[in-house]
Amino acid sequence: MYKNITRIAWVIFFLAIIGLPLLISSIRYNWFGLYGGMPDLSDLDNPKNELASEVFSADGELLGKYFRENRSSVEYDNLSPNLINALTATEDIRFEEHSGVDLIGLLRVFYGIVSFDLQGGGSTISQQLAKNLFQTRGALNDGTLCRMPLVGTFIIKVKEMILAVNIEKYYTKKEVMTLYLNTVDFGSNAFGIKVASKTFFNVEPDSLSVPQAAILVGLLKAPTAYSPRLNPENSIRRRNTVFGQMKKYDFLTQEELDSLKELPIGLEEYSVASHNKGLATYFRAELAKELRTWCKNNTKADGSNYDLYADGLRVYTTIDTRMQKLAEEAIEEHMTKQQGLFFEHWKGRNPWITDDYKEIKGFLNRVIRRTPRYASLKKQFGDQKDSIDAVLNRPVKMRVFTWDTPSHEMDTVLSPIDSVSYYKHFLQAGMIAVDPFTGHIKAWVGGIEHKYFQFDHVKQGYRQPGSTFKPILYSYAIDKHKYHPCFKVVDAPITFTLPSGDVWTPKNSSEYSGATFTLRQAMAMSKNTIAAYLMKEFGDHGPELVANYAEDKFGIGYLRQKYGINRKLERVPSLCLGTSDVSLFEMAAAYTPFVNGGIWTEPLFITRIEDKEGKVLAAFTPKTIQTFGEDVAYTMSYMLRGSNEERGGTSVGLRVRQVKEGQQGYNFIRGNQVGGKTGTTSNYSDAWFMGITKDLVVGVWSGGDDTSIHFRSLKYGQGGRQAMPAYALFMEKLFEDEELGFEKGEFPKPVTPIGELDCWKYEVHESSTDSTGNFILPGRVDENEFN
Repeated sequence: MYKNITRIAWVIFFLAIIGLPLLISSIRYNWFGLYGGMPDLSDLDNPKNELASEVFSADGELLGKYFRENRSSVEYDNLSPNLINALTATEDIRFEEHSGVDLIGLLRVFYGIVSFDLQGGGSTISQQLAKNLFQTRGALNDGTLCRMPLVGTFIIKVKEMILAVNIEKYYTKKEVMTLYLNTVDFGSNAFGIKVASKTFFNVEPDSLSVPQAAILVGLLKAPTAYSPRLNPENSIRRRNTVFGQMKKYDFLTQEELDSLKELPIGLEEYSVASHNKGLATYFRAELAKELRTWCKNNTKADGSNYDLYADGLRVYTTIDTRMQKLAEEAIEEHMTKQQGLFFEHWKGRNPWITDDYKEIKGFLNRVIRRTPRYASLKKQFGDQKDSIDAVLNRPVKMRVFTWDTPSHEMDTVLSPIDSVSYYKHFLQAGMIAVDPFTGHIKAWVGGIEHKYFQFDHVKQGYRQPGSTFKPILYSYAIDKHKYHPCFKVVDAPITFTLPSGDVWTPKNSSEYSGATFTLRQAMAMSKNTIAAYLMKEFGDHGPELVANYAEDKFGIGYLRQKYGINRKLERVPSLCLGTSDVSLFEMAAAYTPFVNGGIWTEPLFITRIEDKEGKVLAAFTPKTIQTFGEDVAYTMSYMLRGSNEERGGTSVGLRVRQVKEGQQGYNFIRGNQVGGKTGTTSNYSDAWFMGITKDLVVGVWSGGDDTSIHFRSLKYGQGGRQAMPAYALFMEKLFEDEELGFEKGEFPKPVTPIGELDCWKYEVHESSTDSTGNFILPGRVDENEFN
């Protein structure tokens, strides 16, 4: 009996000695296709792991990320000792002793199986890293034997052991630990320890406390089941198990263990990364389009294109987070008030109207047919209109946007068709701030809330600019036809005969006055008649000449071509009133020559792109165009100042506010030269304001997503009321922030003197009429005339 047992033992021993290497070799080299493939171990030289690309502001702040898996890498020295202790105590206490496979752990597993008393798994951190890096539970399991339940699991485990041993040959223990923590999934869209630390506790990995580290290590067993957000009770139990393991291996004392178990989860800073959260959401969405194009047109050393969502690019932008915050605050403060006015203005009525102010019939039905929800219902029900209508009119619980709560959200019950109606009642806005000398975009607000309204009104939206286009017309007159700002024109009807034979006579927002105005006054008061007078003076080809000038000298055509837009400015007489669609992005660029000595500067929002190692892949500089001389630039800054310096100027509200409205003058304009131009389209669907100071160009647009949605009167719908206050609020905040360093001052004067520009010296202020009886404005606004 004893001899038989001894023989059996020796047979098993020799079979193990001979069979185990054969088994490992057969699995590694996939004999007869029985086991499925193995990854190329040369991949260990550069393990493939998706890394999020990161976007940085000009002042060094992380603006956001682009990812499929939200992952950022971290070095070993930036890992908290609490984290290392919790991980090794829970997952692999002999991590420093084994070479990838823990034989003691495997024997424990074997004993647990035969005794029906499992005391834990035998996988080491290195084996788990192999699983994460090479996806051993996926495509590699295509062998015949892999399809057998228990056999397949065994084969997977052997593959992971083989890979783990090779990983330990390639990397030091610290590198293995770091790779593991950078690759593991913690749930909540957090891949890797750096993102997980920020997501759950808003700390860096080197600052993790013992309880925080224990919760994150506990998540590794099952990210959803032990999520502190979704399953807090499970999370606490698992955390306490990790505490117990740390006590078992002397990382904690009994007193510390007892104390730590009583602590709450502490999830106050929990925040899942989202493209709809954080600063500059609209900017980041538009930036992604630009970066995807760059990736498509640029290749890596291996010949493949860059992947914005996996290659860990580091993108450096021109946005200043401090200015961005101020811009977003200004838009929120202004649009909250505007929306209240709009709701009151349309109380009891719908705001989608025809030119004669009648409600557009079937408007909501046409809108909802363009939605993904309708497309899905159409696919589901086909031509069964009654079924589709039943779903569209059935009330459901939903969360919607509102200005009335701090979160800008509220829960309600609405039918899909009612939700479309609800959202169509909201006004939108856009704001952009540009350094006119470098072209750097410092702030970009594309709408009121990216989560609910994702259309960008800075670069994506094209609308009629109204009178904000007039400075281009006036600069053409001054540059090419040598008009002087003090040249006087009578406010009287101007008629054009169109190619069709029809006639067009533009009107002002008020009646023709018959008064005489300087060009400066006319632009300040936005007199359409005098803009039309200039267009007619340019001759039959005036529209063509002005359009060419705008496209060639103000970069409008260049920008459209660059961004794949074929639309050109319309060559029609009404172009002088801003009837041809442009973007806020284009208009901000168009105003840069007025500050930058006549040089148009392309707006720039990326300065450089680096790879994950910090190697510069691309650097960017703006294109410039010499639009006109510095003499014309300074003359135009004088013209634009007129809007708030001349009585009747459309932005005089920056300087003198109405007491009855509870408003005051803005401090940023005191002792400061500020130029500006309002814009209002004929039906009030678009309200604009373009503002310039010696250091900055800022543009604002406001209106409905649909041009049929707007105020019904000039009182509320004009640029001076619907757009300009947002500019004023932004500038007020800007000059109050000493850290930003903006100083008041005058526009840069040309080196060569250009002669007298003070039109007030030519005017009669004592009388309201001149010798011919024409009305004359009573001069400038007093600097001290604040209420």
